[in-house]
Amino acid sequence: HAADAAAGANIVITMLPSGPILRTVAIQILPVMAPGAVFLDCSTVDVDSARAVADQAEAVRVLCLDAPVSGGIGGAAAGTLTFMVGGSDEAFAIAEPLFDVMGQKAVHCGPSGNGQAAKICNNMILGATMIATCEAFALADKLGLERQAMFDVVSTSSGYSWTMNAYCPAPGIGPTSPADNDYKPGFASELMLKDLRLSQQAAEGADADTPMGRMARDLYAQFVEGEGRAGVDFSAMLPWFARRGRM
Repeated sequence: HAADAAAGANIVITMLPSGPILRTVAIQILPVMAPGAVFLDCSTVDVDSARAVADQAEAVRVLCLDAPVSGGIGGAAAGTLTFMVGGSDEAFAIAEPLFDVMGQKAVHCGPSGNGQAAKICNNMILGATMIATCEAFALADKLGLERQAMFDVVSTSSGYSWTMNAYCPAPGIGPTSPADNDYKPGFASELMLKDLRLSQQAAEGADADTPMGRMARDLYAQFVEGEGRAGVDFSAMLPWFARRGRM
């Protein structure tokens, strides 16, 4: 039971798949944690859930941090994750040595919920940028431009990006990436879809106009659910675009 594991702990770390599951676990463990202990949640969930759990923690005098990560499976294995952290200065100071062990960088983004806000904004950019990168490679193919030449130009020109330079979706081009391993996931397509949906849920709640984020969400929904491409890396959009004609 979660409560048995959490009882008496100075710090409890969770990484859970959704906001409702986080809320359920928090209800179980917060009442048995000692006042002044830290509940460190590294899930990627909706901002409202993160803030609701922080309120529950405050009611029982437990410190709470929302600290989603960026860097994927490779970053976790290499200890190079970035943590985006929301919560009090006091809680962040207590957890900072753990961030140093688990990752490469921890950015304190402000009060509770701001870690989640930073994560979904970052991944909205990531999803839209990967789509644009894959589209450009597919267009280059049809124009007769070799992928290596395309990479050599874009990676050193104004179109460069992390998705091009560090995580290239074209096999055999640039640094080693999931494209070189038959698109086995470093960051699965269904997780990108989850994060894009979270970004648009937040945008609707905040009355923010995010047309590119909306379109990225819809394209990943078509890819993951319409084409049955869950379980592959989110960069596997490239072969999908390469097969498609103009709609």
